Amino acid sequence: MSAENPASPLDNPVWGSLNGAHRAFAEYSGSGAARYLLSANPFAALADPEDPAAWADLAALVGPGQEVWLTGLLTPPAGWETVAVVPGVQLDGRAVRVEHAPDAVRLGPADVEEMTALVKLTEPGPFLPRTVELGTYLGIRHEGRLVAMAGERMRPPGWTEISAVCTHPDFRGRGLAARLVRAVAAGIRDRGDLPFLHAAAANTGAVRLYESMGFVLRREPVFIGVRSPKA
Repeated sequence: MSAENPASPLDNPVWGSLNGAHRAFAEYSGSGAARYLLSANPFAALADPEDPAAWADLAALVGPGQEVWLTGLLTPPAGWETVAVVPGVQLDGRAVRVEHAPDAVRLGPADVEEMTALVKLTEPGPFLPRTVELGTYLGIRHEGRLVAMAGERMRPPGWTEISAVCTHPDFRGRGLAARLVRAVAAGIRDRGDLPFLHAAAANTGAVRLYESMGFVLRREPVFIGVRSPKA
């Protein structure tokens, strides 16, 4: 990196998370690769995506012929198969106005079944049985029913990713998603971190919402699913 463009924890957020705040959720191989416990987050990371040794460590970690998800600007080496590519955006939320939501409730392991059902209906991105343990998740309930939620996922140094932002179709247009994003961001700011988020580039409605709230495009990574060499 040049002096004009110093490295940022957001350049490799999964690696920063797994070697910092989320070390308890990490599995390692050598010094070049790590991944989240598969029950918490589908992503893995390389210390240096341009280092063949790091890819060798990742292959040892996941095993032969296995799929794993990475994020960044990556070109897998020979022997690796790319099985999915999802263009994405990474948005910097340091300028977002934050505000706690008194009507939001804290969600936890007892709520995972409801949270998973809402995620399956709205498809904001991966949500696994232990994802809720990665950070604070807030929800809005209507007559006891969970109708909207948002929470925290990756935590590279100094930053926290807002994730799993979703609203039941029957309750859209009421500003619930924005209210929860501001509330989650308020908690992030309270502990001294800055909020950021990822979204699929094709999800233009969500990206417009986030930009209207003050999120700013930082980079355009891809979410890439790869299969390790079979032998």
